[in-house]
Amino acid sequence: MRTAGPGPVAGRTWTPVTVVNAGVAFALEMGLLAALCYWGVRTGRSVPAKSLLAIGAPALAATVWGLFLAAGGPKFPLPTAATIVLKLLVLGTAPLALVATGRPVLAAVFGGLAVISVAVEYTVH
Repeated sequence: MRTAGPGPVAGRTWTPVTVVNAGVAFALEMGLLAALCYWGVRTGRSVPAKSLLAIGAPALAATVWGLFLAAGGPKFPLPTAATIVLKLLVLGTAPLALVATGRPVLAAVFGGLAVISVAVEYTVH
């Protein structure tokens, strides 16, 4: 089945693998925001600092994602290689945040899933 509309999902052939990966990718995006929020709460030394970090870090990640990586069509599209690198860099902040808060196993799982998901997104058609 083919989809129609603007953005990088237009014209994509949806298979069971790509549908599952789209769900995993969305879960990773939400996990990224949650990990950054958790990091902010755990890292800040005072309530105002905790609040600023817990809101600001996910907001920054969401802004970068929306401007350059949004599946429905980013405001500023990048070449594929740059998109892949930026996507891995942004998603990579979640494992770093999780390690910094004492969650190394969760960080490893998140990082592994992120790499696999991005690889599937750009190789499976």
